[in-house]
Amino acid sequence: MIGTARRGVSAPARWFASWQALLGWGIVGSGAAVPGIAASPAPAAIVATAAPDDAGRLGGVAASDDVRDTVNWVSTSHDNHALPFVVIDKVNAVVLAFDGSGNLRGRAPALLGMARGDASVPGIGQRKLATITPAERTTPAGRFQASLGRDFEQDILWIDYDAALSLHRVIKGRRVDDRAGRLASATPSDNRISYGCVNVPPGFYDDVVKPLFTGTVGIVYILPEVKPLRSVLAVPGEAK
Repeated sequence: MIGTARRGVSAPARWFASWQALLGWGIVGSGAAVPGIAASPAPAAIVATAAPDDAGRLGGVAASDDVRDTVNWVSTSHDNHALPFVVIDKVNAVVLAFDGSGNLRGRAPALLGMARGDASVPGIGQRKLATITPAERTTPAGRFQASLGRDFEQDILWIDYDAALSLHRVIKGRRVDDRAGRLASATPSDNRISYGCVNVPPGFYDDVVKPLFTGTVGIVYILPEVKPLRSVLAVPGEAK
Protein backbone atom coordinates (compact mmCIF):
# COMPACT_ATOMS: atom_id res chain seq x y z
CA MET A 1 0.00 0.00 0.00
CA ILE A 2 2.05 2.89 -1.31
CA GLY A 3 0.54 6.35 -1.77
CA THR A 4 -3.17 6.37 -2.52
CA ALA A 5 -4.51 2.85 -2.41
CA ARG A 6 -4.34 1.23 -5.86
CA ARG A 7 -4.31 4.54 -7.77
CA GLY A 8 -2.32 4.27 -10.99
CA VAL A 9 -1.32 0.65 -10.42
CA SER A 10 -1.31 -2.34 -12.73
CA ALA A 11 -3.63 -5.26 -12.17
CA PRO A 12 -2.14 -8.76 -12.32
CA ALA A 13 -1.45 -9.87 -15.86
CA ARG A 14 -3.96 -11.86 -17.89
CA TRP A 15 -2.02 -15.09 -17.38
CA PHE A 16 -2.71 -14.75 -13.67
CA ALA A 17 -6.42 -15.33 -14.32
CA SER A 18 -5.53 -18.30 -16.51
CA TRP A 19 -3.59 -19.89 -13.65
CA GLN A 20 -6.57 -19.25 -11.39
CA ALA A 21 -8.94 -21.08 -13.70
CA LEU A 22 -6.51 -23.92 -14.28
CA LEU A 23 -5.89 -24.62 -10.61
CA GLY A 24 -9.36 -23.74 -9.34
CA TRP A 25 -7.97 -21.35 -6.74
CA GLY A 26 -9.72 -18.75 -4.67
CA ILE A 27 -8.12 -16.26 -2.34
CA VAL A 28 -8.57 -17.29 1.28
CA GLY A 29 -7.20 -15.17 2.76
CA SER A 30 16.91 -24.13 -1.16
CA GLY A 31 19.40 -24.25 1.05
CA ALA A 32 21.52 -22.18 -1.35
CA ALA A 33 22.98 -19.02 0.12
CA VAL A 34 21.57 -15.76 -1.18
CA PRO A 35 23.69 -12.59 -1.20
CA GLY A 36 22.81 -10.25 1.64
CA ILE A 37 20.52 -12.66 3.47
CA ALA A 38 23.07 -13.87 5.99
CA ALA A 39 23.44 -10.32 7.25
CA SER A 40 19.76 -10.02 8.14
CA PRO A 41 19.39 -10.04 11.94
CA ALA A 42 17.39 -12.92 13.45
CA PRO A 43 14.60 -11.62 15.69
CA ALA A 44 15.50 -12.36 19.28
CA ALA A 45 12.09 -13.85 20.05
CA ILE A 46 12.57 -16.82 17.72
CA VAL A 47 14.04 -19.95 19.24
CA ALA A 48 16.35 -21.65 16.75
CA THR A 49 15.00 -25.18 16.83
CA ALA A 50 14.51 -27.66 14.03
CA ALA A 51 12.57 -30.90 14.18
CA PRO A 52 13.97 -33.83 12.14
CA ASP A 53 11.25 -33.51 9.48
CA ASP A 54 11.92 -29.83 8.79
CA ALA A 55 15.71 -29.70 9.06
CA GLY A 56 16.17 -30.02 5.31
CA ARG A 57 13.45 -27.52 4.44
CA LEU A 58 14.48 -24.72 6.78
CA GLY A 59 18.19 -25.30 6.59
CA GLY A 60 18.53 -24.99 10.36
CA VAL A 61 17.40 -21.34 10.47
CA ALA A 62 15.47 -20.08 13.47
CA ALA A 63 11.74 -20.56 13.01
CA SER A 64 8.63 -20.57 15.18
CA ASP A 65 6.48 -23.68 15.63
CA ASP A 66 3.78 -22.15 13.42
CA VAL A 67 6.28 -21.52 10.63
CA ARG A 68 7.64 -25.08 10.83
CA ASP A 69 4.15 -26.58 10.89
CA THR A 70 3.10 -24.48 7.91
CA VAL A 71 6.17 -25.26 5.84
CA ASN A 72 5.88 -28.99 6.60
CA TRP A 73 2.20 -28.96 5.63
CA VAL A 74 2.81 -27.09 2.37
CA SER A 75 5.70 -29.35 1.40
CA THR A 76 4.01 -32.65 2.23
CA SER A 77 0.53 -31.79 0.92
CA HIS A 78 1.83 -29.85 -2.12
CA ASP A 79 -0.66 -27.12 -1.32
CA ASN A 80 1.57 -24.76 -3.32
CA HIS A 81 1.02 -26.77 -6.54
CA ALA A 82 4.81 -26.78 -7.17
CA LEU A 83 4.79 -22.97 -7.30
CA PRO A 84 7.07 -20.67 -5.29
CA PHE A 85 5.70 -19.66 -1.92
CA VAL A 86 6.33 -17.21 0.88
CA VAL A 87 5.56 -17.63 4.57
CA ILE A 88 5.12 -14.45 6.61
CA ASP A 89 5.43 -14.79 10.38
CA LYS A 90 3.75 -11.66 11.72
CA VAL A 91 4.50 -12.40 15.37
CA ASN A 92 8.24 -12.41 14.72
CA ALA A 93 8.18 -10.03 11.71
CA VAL A 94 9.99 -12.48 9.43
CA VAL A 95 9.49 -13.47 5.79
CA LEU A 96 10.73 -16.79 4.39
CA ALA A 97 10.73 -17.50 0.64
CA PHE A 98 10.74 -20.99 -0.92
CA ASP A 99 10.96 -22.32 -4.44
CA GLY A 100 8.36 -24.65 -5.90
CA SER A 101 10.10 -27.70 -4.46
CA GLY A 102 9.97 -26.30 -0.93
CA ASN A 103 13.64 -25.31 -0.70
CA LEU A 104 14.35 -22.23 1.38
CA ARG A 105 15.74 -19.49 -0.86
CA GLY A 106 15.96 -16.66 1.64
CA ARG A 107 14.82 -15.19 4.93
CA ALA A 108 14.53 -11.55 5.98
CA PRO A 109 12.94 -9.24 8.56
CA ALA A 110 9.81 -7.33 7.57
CA LEU A 111 7.77 -4.29 8.47
CA LEU A 112 4.05 -4.99 8.86
CA GLY A 113 0.73 -3.27 9.49
CA MET A 114 0.68 -0.95 12.49
CA ALA A 115 -2.36 -2.65 14.07
CA ARG A 116 -2.55 -6.23 15.26
CA GLY A 117 -5.29 -8.21 13.57
CA ASP A 118 -5.90 -10.96 11.05
CA ALA A 119 -8.47 -9.39 8.71
CA SER A 120 -8.65 -6.41 6.37
CA VAL A 121 -11.34 -3.78 6.72
CA PRO A 122 -13.90 -4.28 3.91
CA GLY A 123 -13.28 -1.92 1.00
CA ILE A 124 -9.93 -0.71 2.30
CA GLY A 125 -8.29 -1.12 -1.09
CA GLN A 126 -10.50 1.61 -2.56
CA ARG A 127 -9.81 4.21 0.11
CA LYS A 128 -7.22 6.97 0.27
CA LEU A 129 -4.45 6.33 2.78
CA ALA A 130 -5.30 9.52 4.67
CA THR A 131 -8.70 8.04 5.59
CA ILE A 132 -7.30 4.78 7.02
CA THR A 133 -7.08 5.00 10.81
CA PRO A 134 -4.23 3.38 12.80
CA ALA A 135 -6.60 0.67 14.07
CA GLU A 136 -7.43 -0.28 10.46
CA ARG A 137 -3.82 -0.74 9.38
CA THR A 138 -3.66 -4.52 9.66
CA THR A 139 -1.79 -7.16 7.69
CA PRO A 140 -4.44 -9.85 7.12
CA ALA A 141 -3.74 -13.54 7.63
CA GLY A 142 -4.56 -16.27 5.14
CA ARG A 143 -3.56 -18.05 1.96
CA PHE A 144 -3.22 -15.75 -1.04
CA GLN A 145 -2.39 -16.08 -4.72
CA ALA A 146 0.42 -13.67 -5.54
CA SER A 147 1.97 -12.23 -8.68
CA LEU A 148 4.37 -9.47 -9.63
CA GLY A 149 2.90 -6.15 -10.74
CA ARG A 150 3.44 -2.44 -10.29
CA ASP A 151 2.36 0.39 -8.07
CA PHE A 152 2.98 3.87 -9.42
CA GLU A 153 6.34 3.98 -7.63
CA GLN A 154 7.89 0.55 -8.17
CA ASP A 155 7.38 -3.09 -9.05
CA ILE A 156 5.81 -5.09 -6.22
CA LEU A 157 4.44 -8.52 -5.36
CA TRP A 158 0.66 -8.26 -5.24
CA ILE A 159 -0.71 -10.40 -2.40
CA ASP A 160 -4.33 -9.22 -2.51
CA TYR A 161 -4.97 -6.69 -5.26
CA ASP A 162 -8.51 -5.82 -4.16
CA ALA A 163 -7.30 -5.00 -0.64
CA ALA A 164 -4.23 -3.12 -1.98
CA LEU A 165 -2.01 -5.54 -0.05
CA SER A 166 1.48 -6.15 -1.38
CA LEU A 167 5.03 -7.11 -0.48
CA HIS A 168 7.62 -4.60 -1.64
CA ARG A 169 11.00 -3.03 -0.95
CA VAL A 170 11.01 -0.91 2.18
CA ILE A 171 10.05 2.65 1.36
CA LYS A 172 11.73 5.71 2.82
CA GLY A 173 8.52 7.18 4.25
CA ARG A 174 8.60 9.95 6.82
CA ARG A 175 11.86 10.54 8.66
CA VAL A 176 10.10 10.06 12.00
CA ASP A 177 9.04 6.54 10.94
CA ASP A 178 12.69 5.42 10.50
CA ARG A 179 11.60 2.40 8.47
CA ALA A 180 15.15 1.35 7.59
CA GLY A 181 16.18 1.51 11.25
CA ARG A 182 13.17 -0.52 12.35
CA LEU A 183 13.93 -3.13 9.71
CA ALA A 184 17.55 -3.39 10.83
CA SER A 185 16.78 -3.77 14.54
CA ALA A 186 17.16 -7.19 16.16
CA THR A 187 13.71 -7.17 17.74
CA PRO A 188 10.26 -7.43 16.08
CA SER A 189 8.74 -5.06 18.63
CA ASP A 190 9.33 -1.97 16.45
CA ASN A 191 8.40 -3.52 13.09
CA ARG A 192 4.74 -2.45 13.10
CA ILE A 193 4.57 0.75 11.08
CA SER A 194 2.97 0.19 7.65
CA TYR A 195 -0.59 0.61 6.44
CA GLY A 196 -0.74 -3.16 6.03
CA CYS A 197 1.76 -3.94 3.29
CA VAL A 198 4.85 -6.04 3.93
CA ASN A 199 8.11 -4.05 3.61
CA VAL A 200 11.32 -6.05 3.13
CA PRO A 201 14.97 -5.18 2.51
CA PRO A 202 15.60 -4.19 -1.13
CA GLY A 203 18.22 -6.91 -1.55
CA PHE A 204 15.81 -9.60 -0.38
CA TYR A 205 13.13 -8.41 -2.78
CA ASP A 206 15.49 -8.07 -5.77
CA ASP A 207 17.60 -11.20 -5.19
CA VAL A 208 15.01 -13.61 -3.80
CA VAL A 209 11.36 -12.63 -4.20
CA LYS A 210 11.45 -11.13 -7.68
CA PRO A 211 13.37 -14.00 -9.32
CA LEU A 212 11.10 -16.59 -7.69
CA PHE A 213 7.89 -14.94 -8.96
CA THR A 214 9.10 -13.76 -12.38
CA GLY A 215 7.02 -15.42 -15.10
CA THR A 216 4.81 -17.29 -12.68
CA VAL A 217 2.30 -16.92 -9.91
CA GLY A 218 2.84 -18.24 -6.39
CA ILE A 219 1.34 -18.52 -2.94
CA VAL A 220 1.77 -16.29 0.10
CA TYR A 221 0.86 -17.70 3.51
CA ILE A 222 0.44 -14.98 6.14
CA LEU A 223 0.30 -16.55 9.59
CA PRO A 224 -2.22 -15.18 12.09
CA GLU A 225 -1.23 -13.32 15.23
CA VAL A 226 -4.61 -13.25 17.00
CA LYS A 227 -6.43 -16.33 15.74
CA PRO A 228 -5.08 -19.89 16.09
CA LEU A 229 -3.03 -21.03 13.08
CA ARG A 230 -5.36 -23.92 12.25
CA SER A 231 -8.42 -21.71 12.21
CA VAL A 232 -6.90 -19.81 9.28
CA LEU A 233 -4.86 -22.40 7.35
CA ALA A 234 -5.56 -26.07 6.72
CA VAL A 235 -2.52 -27.20 8.70
CA PRO A 236 -3.21 -30.67 10.19
CA GLY A 237 -3.39 -31.11 13.95
CA GLU A 238 -5.60 -29.82 16.71
CA ALA A 239 -6.56 -26.15 16.73
CA LYS A 240 -5.10 -24.52 19.84
